[in-house]
Amino acid sequence: MAHKRNRKTLREEIRQTKPFASPAQEAILGLYRTADLLQRTFAQIVEPRDISLQQYNVLRILRGAGKQGTPTLDIADRMIEKTPGITRLLDKLEAKQLVRRERCPDDRRQVLCWITPRGLQLLADLDKPLTSAGEKVAQPMKPSELQTLIALMEKIRNHLS
Repeated sequence: MAHKRNRKTLREEIRQTKPFASPAQEAILGLYRTADLLQRTFAQIVEPRDISLQQYNVLRILRGAGKQGTPTLDIADRMIEKTPGITRLLDKLEAKQLVRRERCPDDRRQVLCWITPRGLQLLADLDKPLTSAGEKVAQPMKPSELQTLIALMEKIRNHLS
């Protein structure tokens, strides 16, 4: 006989005895709780390689930029999790020899960044475990449910931005 997992509501998870003030409050807290679980799941994969999820995000952006590199401010704009400390993130990645930076010859105020071969290798090593973790996270949902989730999250982001 198949064993069904115990499914808990958010109220049960956080041991809240009173009902939520509104469905909006429950949805927002549910998103926060889910985002935290996702972040911890993926952090467990990247942190043993001595990088944070934000540093991983920077490396992915730079890998996508290719040989022409990308300006520091463009990296900050493209981050999944916005951070005011992009320079500090790049300092740490440069110290680990995962990125390199140079002043733009045409505009000395601008700093261009590139991923190093070592950074590319680190991403290559992380690609499969992170993809597998993502597939596992999405496993309980049907493709149509995933599309609905994507559309609903876009709706919230578009409203807030």
